[in-house]
Amino acid sequence: MQLVGKKEQNARRGVGSRGRFGVALAALLVAALGTACGSSEADKTPTKPGKPKAGSEAGAAGAPVDRAALAKRKELARLAAVKKWGLAKPPLIAPAAPKQKPEIETREGFEVDDHEGLPPVFTTIPTEEKVVFLTIDDGAEKDPEFLRMMKELDIPYTAFLSDYLVRDNYPYFKEMQAAGVTLNNHTLNHRYMPALSYEKQRQEICGQQDNIQKRFGKRPTVFRPPYGNYNEDTLRAAGSCGIKHVPLWNEEVFPDRMDYREWDRDIHPGDIILTHFRGREDWKGTMPDMIRQVMKTVTDKGYAVGRLEDYL
Repeated sequence: MQLVGKKEQNARRGVGSRGRFGVALAALLVAALGTACGSSEADKTPTKPGKPKAGSEAGAAGAPVDRAALAKRKELARLAAVKKWGLAKPPLIAPAAPKQKPEIETREGFEVDDHEGLPPVFTTIPTEEKVVFLTIDDGAEKDPEFLRMMKELDIPYTAFLSDYLVRDNYPYFKEMQAAGVTLNNHTLNHRYMPALSYEKQRQEICGQQDNIQKRFGKRPTVFRPPYGNYNEDTLRAAGSCGIKHVPLWNEEVFPDRMDYREWDRDIHPGDIILTHFRGREDWKGTMPDMIRQVMKTVTDKGYAVGRLEDYL
């Protein structure tokens, strides 16, 4: 308000109409400055954020983010991970998940005597897409390098856990789950199921259902019997515990080879691939070595690795 004081002094020094004009001008200045110092109604009206341009999305501060640039950075990071982990080629991108889940039935020759109403047993997902599914059993090896590798390469897989092997390190599998991996049922103690009574089988399956829900917060709907062996009691017990699907496998992968179920010794659209949480004590290599093996095989044949749960 110092400016107004000077204006008023100048106005008082004037004479006649000029003096009166100076006083009026000073009053107008006082009013104008008072308005400027306060908040106008326009200032109180919130301004709507502008609509992001096509090909962009709002960032944390509301600024548009270029999705094309994000995709490019993601791809560069992926290629760097391919080099870091020693893959021969970048993994192929899996097709989008089907809008309608395929109808899954028990594979011919894998039925039990009275299979109607029991969970289906299968080795392949019905699809014409060149996609396969990686599944890993039991939980013996807990290699942190494997977790980093799969996360950085963004390769999907599904785990089937036996509690007696994972209970010494639940946080390892919790980290796996946080990265988007589904943790499924492989029984409490990895027993040969056909040798057990119905009640014993139910204890093995339902007990692991309860354990996974308690430890990881989600009750599985997918079960794989140890060694791939089962009978009618196994499937009845599994169904009573909330199991909907019993996937087996068409191929099994190791660090130095892949074994095939089919006579043509090849992979096919929708095949389920088995491997295990193992290391040098059991294999000629590590779990990252095994991943390099399986990814070389499927990529060379033009296949991508998809997420099994997207099809169930």
